Amino acid sequence: MRVFVTGASGWIGSAVVDELLAAGHEVEGLARSEASAASLAAKGVRVRRGDLDDLDGIRAGAEAAEAVIHLANKHDFTRPADTARAEREAVRTIGDAVTGSGRPFLLASGVAGMSQGRKVTEEDPSPFHGPDSPRGGSENLALEYVGRGVHTVSVRYSTTVHGEGDHGFLAVLTAVAREKGVAGYVGEGTNRWPAVHRSDAARITRLGLEKAPAGTLLHAVGEEGVPTREIAEAIGRGLGVPVASIAPEDVQDHFGWLGPIFALDILASSTRTQELLGWTPSGPSLVEDLDAGHYFRA
Repeated sequence: MRVFVTGASGWIGSAVVDELLAAGHEVEGLARSEASAASLAAKGVRVRRGDLDDLDGIRAGAEAAEAVIHLANKHDFTRPADTARAEREAVRTIGDAVTGSGRPFLLASGVAGMSQGRKVTEEDPSPFHGPDSPRGGSENLALEYVGRGVHTVSVRYSTTVHGEGDHGFLAVLTAVAREKGVAGYVGEGTNRWPAVHRSDAARITRLGLEKAPAGTLLHAVGEEGVPTREIAEAIGRGLGVPVASIAPEDVQDHFGWLGPIFALDILASSTRTQELLGWTPSGPSLVEDLDAGHYFRA
């Protein structure tokens, strides 16, 4: 298939592009910068310059493709309303562009915030509706297009998609521990984060494109819930700093914008996804990845 990928040079997107190319698909990738464009072109990807605010470019890319994978997101946690609005408009643009075509449209979503302390499964609908909700309610918006002749599939990624080169949540937690001289966890550290290795997340995305029925919710979850105290202990080992509990009322001060997210208790299953796609996690676990040492290199 000719696949148009937004976020093609990003953390997950670059791995997805590699998966698609290895499986024989043609890829056109949206690139925001010269460096991103060059890295994609070196792989043999056709480059479309633009970003999430370039709705005309996104529409043209979607119209010209046989399938769309939407992975781009501004990820500006200091301006969540702007991030949500941009996400919703991009999803609406893609959905309108492929309406009536029956073409696959995979979009990135997440398991974070779905529930607190209860295991989330692929049968659980997203509680987020409307432009003011997390991610602009983009998953539910995209699923509305199933009734309009779009083969929508939502890939809900784990709270942390880890691996060498990660600049996401685990890298931020590591930077905070290095700065503060202590690897912290919230309260007793029994709250949990689902995790998946980047290679497994990419494989789920490619398999979802090839095999998932319209309207499917997929969970890119390798570990259902890693206790955050175990995450802090692994960071402490890697940096050689003490590990300590941070009082819930102090999480914002200690961890910054990531504090409220690190305090969440999230548990998610991928049983149905594994059965549907014939997928089994094969990458390192989160703690194994931390113990490998690459998160702690200068």
